[in-house]
Amino acid sequence: MKPTRSLPVQLAPTVPSRSFTDAAEAVAHLQMLYQQATEFLVASFREVVSEGQPSARYRAFYPEIRITTTSYDRPDSRLSFGYVSEPGTYATTVTRPDLFAKYLEQQIKLIMRNHKEPVTIRQSSTPIALHFAMAAQGDIDLTGEVQFTLRDVFDVPDLTIIDDQIVNGESVRNDDGSVPLAPFTAQRVDYSLARLAHYTATEPECFQNHVLFTNYQFYVDEFEAYARQALADPESGYTKFIAPGNAVITSPDGVIAPLARMPQMPAYHLLRDDGMGITLVNIGVGPSNAKTATDHIAVLRPHAWLMVGHCAGLRNSQSLGDFVLAHAYLREDNVLDHDLPIWVPIPALAEIQIALQEAVAEIAHLDGFDLKKIMRTGTVATIDNRNWELRDHSGPVQRLSQSRAIALDMESATIAANGFRFRVPYGTLLCVSDKPLHGELKLPGMASAFYKTQVARHLLIGVRAMERLREMPIERIHSRKLRSFDETAFL
Repeated sequence: MKPTRSLPVQLAPTVPSRSFTDAAEAVAHLQMLYQQATEFLVASFREVVSEGQPSARYRAFYPEIRITTTSYDRPDSRLSFGYVSEPGTYATTVTRPDLFAKYLEQQIKLIMRNHKEPVTIRQSSTPIALHFAMAAQGDIDLTGEVQFTLRDVFDVPDLTIIDDQIVNGESVRNDDGSVPLAPFTAQRVDYSLARLAHYTATEPECFQNHVLFTNYQFYVDEFEAYARQALADPESGYTKFIAPGNAVITSPDGVIAPLARMPQMPAYHLLRDDGMGITLVNIGVGPSNAKTATDHIAVLRPHAWLMVGHCAGLRNSQSLGDFVLAHAYLREDNVLDHDLPIWVPIPALAEIQIALQEAVAEIAHLDGFDLKKIMRTGTVATIDNRNWELRDHSGPVQRLSQSRAIALDMESATIAANGFRFRVPYGTLLCVSDKPLHGELKLPGMASAFYKTQVARHLLIGVRAMERLREMPIERIHSRKLRSFDETAFL
């Protein structure tokens, strides 16, 4: 491969900035700017490949939303988002405004209403990486051999500017001195959209606003069965079921061809036309996968995510198949310690807890004190050592006892903690699959008929809880407990 000589820079066409008082028009302009930029990069790449050698360096920029406020007027204090805390200029770069159109329109409308100021839409100074532009255009074949060094001719992903400083509360300012308007920059979102497609084998467009995580394949089977029932009911509101490989069915008897190789964290989506359906992700076992999945799904700004999986029961009074509703978390997963210090409390969210408890009551046909027959509320411990039972019990067992833990797994605290970090409402309902401290290990033949019945209902409880949350106004579900005193205006 020949070294690329110093080349003149050819930029995408310049478009003057515009101010808007209508959110829908602002989003349409964002879409035009982004489409123009990505089309320019993809067309330039094809031209260079066709010619064999570049004659210029090609560059296009993300669109940007910007607003300036001059008043300390306090907006509706019941809201947890949709306003800035003090006068100043606030800005964020935007990617995939087609994918995020509803979100962007909602957030722009709120901030204009609360501050009575227009928003400015313009081209930013942040270049779009060719890889992300091609993914947006549906053309991501960069595997062919090219006769030039790609990064000499096009911008490529730059990990030095892709980070979580904003959501981690590190008092970041943009290069021009403005304050971040949204929790994620465009580059960070693009990075996660690419990772989601890789890890789940489904496109980001498939993801719904309510996400269930599980650590057991059984829940996938139950979710598909529920989806087929829902598609048979025209009153359900669900219109499609999408499986890994982007396999789509729209009727209960639709056929899903199995993939030759399953992805690391396969995702399944039960769609509604308004995006308020349910996504199930099988993250497998371990906090690393739990962190990876939530790190990337967070950029989609879901309305809630819940963990529904198996756990070890730590009390002799529990039985296999009992449910555990987490009210607190003992974090020994170690994967988030640098992003969210261990001393940060992870509060239970009332809206989530009520939805889960009511769903258990509905499906189990129990209520009030009788719920205690099959469900216990308390602390869930999450660890990073699957074979913790083989350690000297005087250490871990003492900590579990001191924390009043009632169950132990390897994912729940990670998912809850990342929900707290990313301002995504979270919750946990687990099913006891073994009791290692009381001689009931997870071995073949140990599960009772009661346990099998309970775990079959567990997925349905998660679905019912999400459907209850769907009925709540967005302002209510996104709790103020998730927001600090120095927050981005955008959710």
